Amino acid sequence: MKSEQDLIRESLAGDSRAYGHLVERFQDRLFNAMLQIVGSHDEAEDVVQDSFVQAYIKLDTFQGNSKFFTWLYRIAFNNALSRQRKRRAELSIEQSREITGSDPVDPLESPDEPLLRDERIAKLRFALDSLTEEHRTILVMREMEDLSYEEIAEILNINLGTVRSRLSRARNQLKLHLEADGLDL
Repeated sequence: MKSEQDLIRESLAGDSRAYGHLVERFQDRLFNAMLQIVGSHDEAEDVVQDSFVQAYIKLDTFQGNSKFFTWLYRIAFNNALSRQRKRRAELSIEQSREITGSDPVDPLESPDEPLLRDERIAKLRFALDSLTEEHRTILVMREMEDLSYEEIAEILNINLGTVRSRLSRARNQLKLHLEADGLDL
């Protein structure tokens, strides 16, 4: 398997297959991250596709000071925010949410367990949605995407202390919302 740097170098030299390998390597992770941010499967797909196109066009500006995924995530994050700003005035909360299916049934769990799990997931999603966009985003980046504090600071263009304080406030707010719904973190 070729290294990230080799694929970038080959892509810059005009090898579209090399860029295709970069897309394959990062598309699922980027899609999952954007899904958490935009909340809609179709919207996340659009953000990811637009971001890969934009990254390809701007690939010569990638300086290698950060990981390629961090740079790509920043592009996608900005695209997602732009789309959300445009759509916020147009869509109600009900229209912007997508109905998701339930998890497969485990034969060893009680019949009530899938329903209870779905209820906990719904409460968690509601609690996340109740956070400010700033707090929800930083929480998703750290807890769901497992990005480092440094990567988050770079993507959001904020200092490390701000990342830590926002994350702490986000965790505290989430905990309060979940406790109000009878759930623990």
